[in-house]
Amino acid sequence: MNWDWEKLQERKQRQGPSGGGGRPPGPDFSELGEKFKRFKDMKFPGGKLLIALVAVLWLLSGIYIVAPDEVGVVQRFGAFSRITESGPHYHLPYPIEKVQTPKVTHIKRTEIGFRSPATKPSLSSSRLVPEESLMLTGDENIVNVQFIVQYKIKDAREYLFNIAQPQKTVHDAAEAAMREVVGYNKIDSVLTTRKADIQNDTKELLQEILDRYKAGIHISTVQLQDVHPPDQVVDAFKDVASAKEDKIKFINEAQAYVNDLLPKTRGEVAAILNKAEGYRQTVVQEAKGQSSKFLAVWNAYKEAPQVTRKRMYLDTMQEVFSRPGVRKLILSEEAMQGSIPYLPLPGPGQGKAPGLNSAGGK
Repeated sequence: MNWDWEKLQERKQRQGPSGGGGRPPGPDFSELGEKFKRFKDMKFPGGKLLIALVAVLWLLSGIYIVAPDEVGVVQRFGAFSRITESGPHYHLPYPIEKVQTPKVTHIKRTEIGFRSPATKPSLSSSRLVPEESLMLTGDENIVNVQFIVQYKIKDAREYLFNIAQPQKTVHDAAEAAMREVVGYNKIDSVLTTRKADIQNDTKELLQEILDRYKAGIHISTVQLQDVHPPDQVVDAFKDVASAKEDKIKFINEAQAYVNDLLPKTRGEVAAILNKAEGYRQTVVQEAKGQSSKFLAVWNAYKEAPQVTRKRMYLDTMQEVFSRPGVRKLILSEEAMQGSIPYLPLPGPGQGKAPGLNSAGGK
């Protein structure tokens, strides 16, 4: 903007070196007003056309398209106005209205206890964050827990307007939820048997926290990546784990021996019992037979004592002489009268018995 330098120099001369009061002179606003009035009255060729073109472009800037995996959140003067679905839409141009299009089907991810590299993420090449992963268990042991949380937007309005830093909110809430769940579990359960339960409990607790915040976030999964004791005591825990494995091994071997021995022993016991039962039945039946035989003889003896006595004598002699190995010598009455019955008598062909005469003499 051009100044009237002649008038400015005359004013400086009148004010002197100090500027008429020690302050530098300011612009002449009356002259500025006159110059702005002359500028406004100037005529530009095609000015109306230019203004109309700018207005059309400004109005067209309100056209926007929502992708299939997005929703449109329209704000009017910064406040929430409406939600639009996928497809082309229109909003009043900026600064009256503006639109945000968050991806509501995209699965987001946050890592607790480690940070994966940007390319080819893997747990082995990740950077550990021990201040996040070291947690206290219910039996006052320290365990290193590294896990990931996957989530997506379930309410775009709450997601955009109720929380300022969604990623940090999910990260901090997930760490707090995992610490609480680990805090009421013993270290053995955390390291071995209850990993799936810990994941589910943490997911439910984290979802409850975010719902209280009205964060508009749905937790898809909570996945444990690595759970192990601190590096300073990992060798001691390995020894304990090895001892437990040996214990289980010995128990299994003993159980296998028991499973092999018991059927054999039970079989032998059953065989002994069966044999004893058979012997008992035999003895009982023999005793019953003997008693029946005795009773029969007794009844017969009462009826005919002489006959029964004679029959018993003959039966006894028959039993005695029928035994194997018994030598028998039959003598007539004459021989018996002239012989001295020294026993045992020699058998036929064995010579004479000592001191025995065949005719009754010496």
